[in-house]
Amino acid sequence: MSNTRIDTRFAALAAEGRAAFVAYVMGGDPDYATSLGILKGLPGTGVDIIEVGFAFSDPMAEGPPIQRAALRALKAGMTLNRTLELIADFRKGDNETPIVLMGYLNPLFSAGYAAFAARAADAGVDGLICVDCPPEEAGELTDALEANGLSLIRLTAPTTDDKRLPAVVKRTSGFVYYVSVAGVTGVKSANAADVGPAVARIKAASGLPVVVGFGIRTPEQAAAVAKVADGVVVGSAFVDAVQDALEGKTNENVTESVLSKAGALAKAVRSARVGQA
Repeated sequence: MSNTRIDTRFAALAAEGRAAFVAYVMGGDPDYATSLGILKGLPGTGVDIIEVGFAFSDPMAEGPPIQRAALRALKAGMTLNRTLELIADFRKGDNETPIVLMGYLNPLFSAGYAAFAARAADAGVDGLICVDCPPEEAGELTDALEANGLSLIRLTAPTTDDKRLPAVVKRTSGFVYYVSVAGVTGVKSANAADVGPAVARIKAASGLPVVVGFGIRTPEQAAAVAKVADGVVVGSAFVDAVQDALEGKTNENVTESVLSKAGALAKAVRSARVGQA
């Protein structure tokens, strides 16, 4: 299947000769109104694709920063449906920026895959990353997503060998997400020298753009990965910016703190390939 917003965005970026900058934020962190303001502001800073996390009480792939963000969002009353409402509100002013939901299977199973996929499509979601749904268990979910024009975006990792890779990328669309480090978010740092060969191998197997996340926090790290990948994801740095602003560690409010960090990272990604043969 093909997703119009995601495919269109990557085609445009390929024509420009640059990588995508993908920003992950937790939906509803620290509250609905502030989160909506952040979402609305991200495209203007240079963000190409937005990943919106839906809060879950047991986010097994996440390190402490995103764990804390999920708890803040849950305390603010966020649910899966409320996250979809947030995206629908964002869509009232932006019908072009691709939105990818990222989260865990339990809330989707509880909602019912068909009902969730229909609501997500109505809200303006373009794709889903479900961290804990292995390919062998994903048939029903994938059917529901594809029936509603949504992409299932799979995770690959340094441990995904050539024997396992075809199963992982089967029925994947939009892009493939490469987890650059073995471990959880926000702890280790990505090594661009290791990322390049992995990206080439996954692209050959999938025929899709490969976006790299986990272990990328600084403009320097983002620029290095942007030279060898089709996209760069930053997440923990943004949820840390929320917490720093809430704790008064910056002179900016929460929205300003996140958007200023997004601008610096976007600039690094956009300039990474300038002058590159």
